[in-house]
Amino acid sequence: MTKKKILVVEDESIIAEDIRACLHNLGYVVPAIASTGDMAVKKAEETNPDLVMMDIILKDGMDGIEAAEQIYSRFNIPVVYLSAYSDEKTFKRAKITEPFGYIVKPFKERELYITIEIALFKHRMEKKLKESREWFSVTLKSISDAVIATDSKGCVVFMNPVSQSMTGWKIDEAKGKPLRDVFNIISEKQSIQDSLMRPAREGDGLIEADQTVLIAKDGRRTLINASSDPIRDDRGNIIGIVVVFRGFYDISSNKI
Repeated sequence: MTKKKILVVEDESIIAEDIRACLHNLGYVVPAIASTGDMAVKKAEETNPDLVMMDIILKDGMDGIEAAEQIYSRFNIPVVYLSAYSDEKTFKRAKITEPFGYIVKPFKERELYITIEIALFKHRMEKKLKESREWFSVTLKSISDAVIATDSKGCVVFMNPVSQSMTGWKIDEAKGKPLRDVFNIISEKQSIQDSLMRPAREGDGLIEADQTVLIAKDGRRTLINASSDPIRDDRGNIIGIVVVFRGFYDISSNKI
């Protein structure tokens, strides 16, 4: 199994060497030690570590918090803060950068190990989640049916290109608006129309509607088939709905 690489950022040379020795004892590799924020960013780019142990207070140039922001945003490398300062002001400022851990010096070897492993695990899970979201996003953008998704309040959070074209709404305009404003439909059966449009409730399942008219933002009218289904989290709680529809007759131009 490949050993994880950890970049150490510490401007006190004796403390830096102690941390290096501790990390080696725990089975990690330390590819470099940086003593300034600028050097930390440079070494992160050069060595591509799995994690950065970052001292918050650095003497020259940018401090550890500024360096951590650059390293995570540019290289997507998780950062764990090391600091002898545990005051509320420092902690709040560090927290804004969403670090993967925070250790107050002096620390015990076991505490360091647990913090690092949790940070590495959290980063792996976030990476997998991001990849999964990207996969689903690309898939939904590629399909021929129109798709709109909402949050639990029935407000739009996602539209694929087909739905944007059919409704006349761009996602930047539609995001956060009630579904009813964007997915403007009329149906002979009011109950079906209401069921498609309302925020999902416990016990709701797939709802289908044929021969429904979609009125686009520019007034175009298209006869569509539509269905909606609740979106549930891993506990079964309803967190929104997804509406899928397909146009088959342009009423405005009398074209099939």
